[in-house]
Amino acid sequence: MALEIRQQLKLSQQLVMTPQLQQAIKLLQLSRMELVDMVRQELEENPILEEGLDVVEEKEAQEETSEAPSGEGEASEEIQEVRGETEGLGEIDWQTYLEGYNLGGAGADSYQAEEERPSYENLLTKKSTLTDHLMWQLSLSRLAGDERRIAAEIVGNLDEDGYLVATLDEIASATGTGLATVEKVLEFVQEFDPVGVASRNLQECLLKQVRQLGMAGSLVEAILRDHLGELENRKYPVIAKMLEVTLEEVLGAAKIISNLDPRPGRPFGQDEVHYITPDIFVYKIGDEYVVVLNDEGLPNLRINSFYRNALAGAAEIDAKAGEYIQEKMRGAMWLIKSIHQRQRTIYKVTKSIVKFQREFFDGGIEHLKPLVLRDVAEDIEMHESTISRVTTNKYVQTPQGLFELKYFFNSGISTMRGETIASESVKSRIKEIVAGENPKKPYSDQKMVEILRQHGIDIARRTVTKYREMLGIGSSTDRKRLF
Repeated sequence: MALEIRQQLKLSQQLVMTPQLQQAIKLLQLSRMELVDMVRQELEENPILEEGLDVVEEKEAQEETSEAPSGEGEASEEIQEVRGETEGLGEIDWQTYLEGYNLGGAGADSYQAEEERPSYENLLTKKSTLTDHLMWQLSLSRLAGDERRIAAEIVGNLDEDGYLVATLDEIASATGTGLATVEKVLEFVQEFDPVGVASRNLQECLLKQVRQLGMAGSLVEAILRDHLGELENRKYPVIAKMLEVTLEEVLGAAKIISNLDPRPGRPFGQDEVHYITPDIFVYKIGDEYVVVLNDEGLPNLRINSFYRNALAGAAEIDAKAGEYIQEKMRGAMWLIKSIHQRQRTIYKVTKSIVKFQREFFDGGIEHLKPLVLRDVAEDIEMHESTISRVTTNKYVQTPQGLFELKYFFNSGISTMRGETIASESVKSRIKEIVAGENPKKPYSDQKMVEILRQHGIDIARRTVTKYREMLGIGSSTDRKRLF
């Protein structure tokens, strides 16, 4: 068969992911903190963008200079999905475009005057680490020379829980000293606060705390020294028999041990607490729920007046500079527009959720209804993927508490009355059952199935097990407490 080359026309359609569309999609799924970081980066890289004053501050500045620019509000726009069309971006009449576009920025009104905000100096603090705490005690000790170097080496080899992770031979080799000296210094460091720090294992840590309490030679020390394995497996009768004491005495000793701290370095942990800032608020005013966007803290973006005047013809610029400014101007305008679009989409999705979950906002979690992404997507005429991106890492403050937007989307479970109940409501019922059980005789999964059936919820035992594990609740054996 002969091969030949021919030309032919073929008509086809394909989806093109333009850079603008990729940026818009990325903005939709960013959390609030990630959005702020991304905007800060754009402010550094794009000279066209600048951070303006808050709207309240800008109005005050205008009053002081006796200027009265037109106070046109933002034109209401039909909320649509962000698309990546780029036709007509080649040569744009920037003067006309900028005059008709609100350049006030991507932020909204500031809800708090500057003088009412706390001083930033009052918000700055440095948390003391475990190393700082121990080195401070070391500086006040009588150790000097090689002993001080060994102690510093020991402190530097502690993990976040306060345990020594290096062997004594390694410390002796690193400091060039003898093993006996290292053991002597380790005993000295183990007397530092918190009690049990610099221990090599759990047993040594707990024994240090028991002796600090003046319980040396007691039943508690004997259990920790000789029967820690049986204690971990809750073999209290075995311990009582081996130590020739009563079961009540063993249970009393086990209760004291349970109050010891197995992680003495935990209070000095370096995990910083990041408080969640809601992206949107839902307030109840009368019988209606009002949705309000939270733009506080978001940079108030606007176009730099110098470059705006340059494109408007106020200054002579060469061709390359003009092309560069136009490119950066397009990026800046698209960013501002995308942030506005992101905020409007979050607003519209939240409004739809409030409409579907009205009973939840009135009565609480037990009234949460099953809801899927398609319901909201059809309600606001957007794609399901857009709803999924918008509800990721976005939080709403409601009269019932703070929730992630994804929380309101869950599957439904049929009840014995023919109704459907949200899976989150079933999880809440399981938590209530566990909270109200007798710790000495916790409910088994099968027993919880029977209790749920009494409330009209008929689910399988394996479903209860799955929900219990998702809630981080242990089995009945793990939850059992003898004291």
